[in-house]
Amino acid sequence: MFPYFIMLVFCGIPLFFLELSFGQFASQGCLGVWRISPMFKGVGYGMMVVSTYIGIYYNVVICIAFYYFFSSMTNLLPWTYCNNPWNTPTCNGVVTPTGINNTLANVTRSLVTGAAEVAVEVVNKTKRTSPSEEYWKHYVLKISDDIGNFGEVRLPILGCLAVSWVVVFLCLIRGVKSSGKVVYFTATFPYVVLTILFIRGITLEGAVTGIKYYLTPQWHKILDAKVWGDAASQIFYSLGCAWGGLITMASYNKFHNNCYRDSIIISITNCATSVYAGFVIFSILGFMAHHLNVDVSEVADHGPGLAFVAYPEALTLLPISPLWSLLFFFMLILLGLGTQFCLLETLVTAIVDEIGTDWIIRNKTVVTGGVAIVGFLLGVPLTTQAGIYWLLLMDNYAASFSLVIISCIMCICIMYVYGHKKYFKDVEMMLGFPPPIFFRVCWRFVSPIIISFILIFTVIQYKPITYNDYVYPGWSLAIGFLMAMSSVTCIPIYALYKISKSEGTTFLERLKNSCKADIKWGPALSEHRIGHYAAPSSEGEVEVRPLKEEERLIDDRSSYRCRILI
Repeated sequence: MFPYFIMLVFCGIPLFFLELSFGQFASQGCLGVWRISPMFKGVGYGMMVVSTYIGIYYNVVICIAFYYFFSSMTNLLPWTYCNNPWNTPTCNGVVTPTGINNTLANVTRSLVTGAAEVAVEVVNKTKRTSPSEEYWKHYVLKISDDIGNFGEVRLPILGCLAVSWVVVFLCLIRGVKSSGKVVYFTATFPYVVLTILFIRGITLEGAVTGIKYYLTPQWHKILDAKVWGDAASQIFYSLGCAWGGLITMASYNKFHNNCYRDSIIISITNCATSVYAGFVIFSILGFMAHHLNVDVSEVADHGPGLAFVAYPEALTLLPISPLWSLLFFFMLILLGLGTQFCLLETLVTAIVDEIGTDWIIRNKTVVTGGVAIVGFLLGVPLTTQAGIYWLLLMDNYAASFSLVIISCIMCICIMYVYGHKKYFKDVEMMLGFPPPIFFRVCWRFVSPIIISFILIFTVIQYKPITYNDYVYPGWSLAIGFLMAMSSVTCIPIYALYKISKSEGTTFLERLKNSCKADIKWGPALSEHRIGHYAAPSSEGEVEVRPLKEEERLIDDRSSYRCRILI
């Protein structure tokens, strides 16, 4: 939590404000904004690659939440007991079946196999396997023994993946006009569910123990670079920095919207929600630890293990457990969809802005459908028996340190290549006041330095990814690094391309020209192009043409955004 708040104050909030002001000033998506320095347009392509990776596997997580949501529509949660066909002799539940002791049930099952004494001894000496874990591994995933052993496609998960993509498409069918209304529900209702679960959690016996574990610092980990790297990743993930989504959504704002106020409110509210959710989770885990008479650390987990194993098992201990399970997974679905809306809109807006033809602009819905179909097809391998291995590989490599590299280069480009004084004046022209000195210092020095140190120490203390007891083979790690580098390499590749196409007789002349702000850089509407932005173009007259309402609305009631055509 300590690194988390440090990263929030010195990296999260400043970068959040930087991206909001960047997109709002230019009214362009993650590609169009790089008119500020065309050589760095590869940063925008890198953001698109990151958003593509996250969009592919994130919707698989949502589809699994859909699966658990549908599975919760029953009188008895299927992961409550150990008497199911998929359970093994090592299964040991926390809930006692009616009329029979759970241990006796295990022994009876062992007697049927003719090896009761041996089985009981094995159960006693083997680490406890919960019904929820076996349901997750042996029924939902039917997980294979290796990342290269794909096995069969899990049709129930594939069906839920299709449902998830259809829901995302329908909510984005009219762009920000439709998604802007949907998120009123998807962004607020989870607070209702969190509050319900929180009230229920703190009334359980052992909840205080779980909350104490949550709030007690483990100072011996403070020098672990992975902890700081995880804190940075969580900040980047929860705030959406370097995905391109913040720039894209800010491009729909009114030009004089106070994005400084928005960045402070949203960042603090977002991270306060994360802390609040921690109380909800650990109160339930504390209750579960008390019930099992073990330490909270033995029931706590991370990643899929927390969402689909530990917490669902804790829910089985509550009265009317299917109701709490429905609420929990409905909340996960809503939170996931909110993120997925942003990811898909980022890709669609970038494509539409970049191509910019009349047909593309008029048929943005077709582009949205096409991106959704491609995303679904690319997600199919993640629904196989080896899908969870690939999902975690993408989560750990495709969108981890590449995010901090992209953010660092973005800061360097805006502050040092374009010029911090010019950008501060741009922000002042837009907001009516210059950025506070704290943000100016963070943008120029603090944020890039912190990000660089975290990146360096993360590389030094790098440890290969594992999943429980499974160690990933070298070839899969190589694929992971290729995914990570695929977004970062967009930056130098495009820079070299732009330098080669720029005017000049020498390399330095080409480099200088490729770094200069494009003549189209600046506010989108002519009424906002004041000062040096109002200077006439040497290449001809400026034509201001309004876009249709269904194409790129600034908001639900404002005038159309205009595209500057030189």
